Amino acid sequence: MTDSASEIAARRNSAAVPAPGATPATKRDGALAEDARSAHATPATGSHVSGALRSPGGAVGTGSSAGMFTSLRVPAFRALWWSGAFSFVSVHMQFLLRGLLAWDLTEREGALGLVYLPFGVALLLATPLGGVAADRLSKRRLMLAGQLILTLTAVGMGVAVATGTISFWMLLVAAGLQGLMFGLIGPARISMTTEIVGRERVGNAITLSSLSMSGSRLFAPSLAGTLAGTALFGFAGAYFVSATCAAVSLVLLLPLPETRVVAPGRPAAASHAASDVAADAEMSVHSRRGAFASVASALGSALADIAEGVRYVVGRPRLRRVIVVSTTVIMFGFSYIVFLPALVEGLFERSEADVGYLTSATAVGAVAAAAMLAKRADSSSAPQLLVISGFGFGATVIALGLSPSYWVAMAFAAGVGAAATGFMTLSQVLSMRASDDAHQGRVQSLLQLAFAAFALTATPAGALAELVGLRTVIAGMGAAVIVAMAAYVLTGRRENQFAENGAVATRAR
Repeated sequence: MTDSASEIAARRNSAAVPAPGATPATKRDGALAEDARSAHATPATGSHVSGALRSPGGAVGTGSSAGMFTSLRVPAFRALWWSGAFSFVSVHMQFLLRGLLAWDLTEREGALGLVYLPFGVALLLATPLGGVAADRLSKRRLMLAGQLILTLTAVGMGVAVATGTISFWMLLVAAGLQGLMFGLIGPARISMTTEIVGRERVGNAITLSSLSMSGSRLFAPSLAGTLAGTALFGFAGAYFVSATCAAVSLVLLLPLPETRVVAPGRPAAASHAASDVAADAEMSVHSRRGAFASVASALGSALADIAEGVRYVVGRPRLRRVIVVSTTVIMFGFSYIVFLPALVEGLFERSEADVGYLTSATAVGAVAAAAMLAKRADSSSAPQLLVISGFGFGATVIALGLSPSYWVAMAFAAGVGAAATGFMTLSQVLSMRASDDAHQGRVQSLLQLAFAAFALTATPAGALAELVGLRTVIAGMGAAVIVAMAAYVLTGRRENQFAENGAVATRAR
């Protein structure tokens, strides 16, 4: 039976009043998160189940009973998932097109690394602010603004290629804008996922989001390479197709609900009435000010919020270890993707379409890994799977760099994709498990900084490849990943030993 409006309102009002001695809920724990948590209450207790989380048959599915797609039963997450899918298609097409254009314009490995530099710098600067904005502002509006700029960037690049005015500096500008938008909307997308589905399903939801990204890589790069290599479309047509996908993503964001925000320094209201009035007034103020005024207001305390987020991570050893190893692995290991055009067109002497096919091969493994993790990301084996994925990623990157032929590289590329997806997905899941709701935006922004680091290291890696050879550099990236994972395992064992010694000492006293 569907809940009435009065029942839903009464349930939310009662939830807003904290029990004696309990910590009051913040305003950002809005109706979506409350309904998601209530979905796991049993009917025997008299609790109601939100219609937004109800399965088609009326029963609420959990991670064990509803299978790997349980989070997609939530309509808001389903819209967010499809928006992300189209956005990822657009992004992966542009990544490949930018690399192909850079190689065609210069035929230098250094240029391939350089074209990622503005992306990394912009991502590095914007991501901490994006984490603060995700914790303080409307996530929906952040994503709408960022997706609009990504769409216009793709259109502009298509026009530049079509009119014959394309230049290398334009690739740098487009990369910088993409990095800026990634930094601003990435943390919002991830933290909004938690609000929509609740913590009980966050592992499944993050894995499905990873599946969306990996699935887009299955065909987006090969589509971009094929379109760029045909006379009918060419690079301009490929960019316009990418812009169309970005526009579809933008439209799919429109029906998403507004999430409640917490004004910096303001405690939650002591009663549900005061909380509702304050939240409604705050949303009204945001709507009157407009997006630019809201962002300006948030940036006033941004540095303090960023510093507080860093202290939060540093003070939690398990969370700190995940952030550090993720940053290191992505920074050194993921640069391999920058040099795929040089590997395929330069060393293997294949076509632009073959670059896309090799990239798609990594996506085949990525999709397989994401499908497997959809049922396991919320399990107790997630930390062990992270270690396996990390070591596997380093080993397959080394094998890719040393591949003697294109077809051997295709085989190892699938392994690279599977291991990389497993590592990235589990890093996000473990970091979200270890952080509270008020800090998730900033925690995810620190995790996302790894991609800024990878883009920054691509530039010196490209210069080094011109000196010592591309194969040597790619193999060295994989070796660095293995070293980082070994350090992660050793520090974990040491921390566990300290904890056991402390427990023994406590019992002895």
